[in-house]
Amino acid sequence: MPPDAERFDYIVVGAGTAGCLLANRLSADPGQRVLLLEAGGTDRYLWIHIPVGYLYCIGNPRTDWMFRTAEEPGLGGRSLGYPRGKVFGGSSSINGMIYMRGQPADYDGWAAQGNPGWGWDEVLPHFLRHEDHYTLDRGGSDPLHGRGGEWRVERARVTWEILDAFRLAAAETGIPPSEDFNRGDNHGCGYFDVNQRRGVRWSASKAFLKPALARPNLKVVTHAQVTRLLFASDGSRRVTGVEYRIGGPSGESVRSLCGRELVLAAGAIGTPQILQCSGIGDGAKLSAAGVSPVVHVPGVGANLQDHLQLRMIYKLRNVSTLNERAQGVLGKAGIALQYLLTRSGPMSMSPSQLGAFARSDDAEPTPDLEYHVQPLSLDRFGEPLHRFPAFTASVCHLRPTSRGEVRITSPDPFAAPRIAPNYLSTERDRQVAARALRLTRRVVGANALRRYEPEEHRPGGEYQSDDELARAAGEIGTTIFHPVGTCRMGPASDPMAVVDARLRCHQVPGLRIADAAIMPTITSGNTNSPVLMIAEKAAQMIREDRA
Repeated sequence: MPPDAERFDYIVVGAGTAGCLLANRLSADPGQRVLLLEAGGTDRYLWIHIPVGYLYCIGNPRTDWMFRTAEEPGLGGRSLGYPRGKVFGGSSSINGMIYMRGQPADYDGWAAQGNPGWGWDEVLPHFLRHEDHYTLDRGGSDPLHGRGGEWRVERARVTWEILDAFRLAAAETGIPPSEDFNRGDNHGCGYFDVNQRRGVRWSASKAFLKPALARPNLKVVTHAQVTRLLFASDGSRRVTGVEYRIGGPSGESVRSLCGRELVLAAGAIGTPQILQCSGIGDGAKLSAAGVSPVVHVPGVGANLQDHLQLRMIYKLRNVSTLNERAQGVLGKAGIALQYLLTRSGPMSMSPSQLGAFARSDDAEPTPDLEYHVQPLSLDRFGEPLHRFPAFTASVCHLRPTSRGEVRITSPDPFAAPRIAPNYLSTERDRQVAARALRLTRRVVGANALRRYEPEEHRPGGEYQSDDELARAAGEIGTTIFHPVGTCRMGPASDPMAVVDARLRCHQVPGLRIADAAIMPTITSGNTNSPVLMIAEKAAQMIREDRA
């Protein structure tokens, strides 16, 4: 080991959603030296901060890893773009800003799988600790919401006539109105709460990292791609530090050591990739990729779960949508001026404003479908809006049974891993997809929407039978950017578990994982804020174990 290697108490890999919070909490103790490594750059980029700027951040190598999935059999052989944030704040700097915890049953399910301390009553305080909820701005208290934390939550600043009508149509179909999706099982239909502050994106970087940057015991290195973890020379398999390159494959190679722990917070794709490149994973698969196995942990990269959204598009009459408002120079100028003067209007919009949670079948104990409803339409993300009035009702199965994997195909840490979500690979998921499309048609056919004469543009009315609808789901389905589960939490008796209930890596002392990868099963909703909860709980456990 180089004698001049810099030494820290803790090294956090990834300045994304989890890493920003971890760096804040661990460096709060001035007696602990913390190193935070980020493969991307800072968030000094205008479009990160304007809510509609996700259009210019996703698919932009300045802010996005630019991953793609393998060709997916369940999607007719299509390969999908797979956005992941590569910048301060990670995916919280490019995502849809929706504040969602999921359902209490999600976390009680984690605990029932052999993970004590992860039930709903035990994780709720970790959500509340950093929450700053707009409903408490004028005082008062709420056992299900927090005030004064770093994670700002506000109500979406834009309403649309067509979205209000969809909400009424949902009520006619048995999906009641909801004013708050973060109470109970989130059943209902209403406008989303979002992570914004007065019309500006509120990322994990703004909330947690920037307030800590001036601390002398926190060092942050950008454009630092981790190439491998370092192990003790005594054969104990203990992680003692990290090797990384600054500025790309030909950049400077640096080694840093940690006296206490290394915490991986590189996300559900980056974390298993780093582990596998370091020799931690399924031994046979590592050997096939040209990596010498160090520790056989077969669950690394397995158990990939994601929400597949089915984007149904309806042409409309007698109503204005963003499709027409955004056409032409004058329309765009008016939208820009409205945002400049009031921080409102279409430029303050998250990708989806209205949401709904429903059951695909009456036998479901809690809602297993989530809608993201938008007053706009387009063929594919990144392409122009349609020129006709339309809205999109995107629906996803919240608890998919399909499982995929993330696997390196070479020892090169700069090469993208193979990402295979295996969407719609189970009969159960295909059944739920068909039911979801039928439910959408029932909502759109309700009286509240009749005056707008909705006409199904995609997938089209010719799909009617269950088999046809399942095929249609494969044709219109795309990721909603919620990959989780690739280093799942579970007891040592579970051969596919990667970390224990305190997020310590099985068989690898000195290594903890604290990001979306540890989820045993995906949460029933958007996944960004659950990742903050995981990081908050991890930081507490790290402090407890140090004491």
